[in-house]
Amino acid sequence: MVGNRGASATVTMSTVAGKATRKGNRGMEAAAVSPREPRTERGRRTQRAILDAAAAEFGDKGFHESSIVSITQRAGVALGSFYTYFESKEALFKALVADMSGRVRDHVAPVLREHRGSAIAAEGAALEAFLRFAREHKEIYRIIDEAEFVAPEDWRAHYLNTAARILERLQAARAKGELGVEPTEVHAWAIMGMNVFLGLRFGVMDGAVDLGEVAAQANALLQGGLG
Repeated sequence: MVGNRGASATVTMSTVAGKATRKGNRGMEAAAVSPREPRTERGRRTQRAILDAAAAEFGDKGFHESSIVSITQRAGVALGSFYTYFESKEALFKALVADMSGRVRDHVAPVLREHRGSAIAAEGAALEAFLRFAREHKEIYRIIDEAEFVAPEDWRAHYLNTAARILERLQAARAKGELGVEPTEVHAWAIMGMNVFLGLRFGVMDGAVDLGEVAAQANALLQGGLG
């Protein structure tokens, strides 16, 4: 779980909605780069170590200043192991963008599943979950920012699919009579943009503010606009 700033959180207009969502899904399918699938648990651990090391390395130094050698050293794996799972630094970066986007989704999904309140309140819970993820994984902002230039299709897919998920939730809420307006892609992108920049300000720049309070204030704004 954003603007031209990267993480977000979370997170099209009737006929247009369906077309835009399908287009976003096709973008994700075209952009996603699947690393070579490990065949063993040890292989999965090694691949995970490389991805985690890449997130830290790219987050600290950026794409161009990072190297395969520095990433494997940070991961504690042999250089040859890198090429077992990734063809190049570029392929690793693309896989990392998809991985981090998926991790945000998977971090927020359980919160939404377990929420028993209104759809608007659920968006507040999703935002708080994203803010906590951003605070723990500040590197996501630099990585997503750089993806605009290093892996533009993956960068685009990250945002399109995040917004599509938000729109789907809003449409479901509208069908239940919980929203006072017909949700459109504009609403979904506005919520996503708010989430991303709140994550930047209070997840990355400020490590002390009460994230529950941030989410509550933002959710009150949604309630006034959509409720």
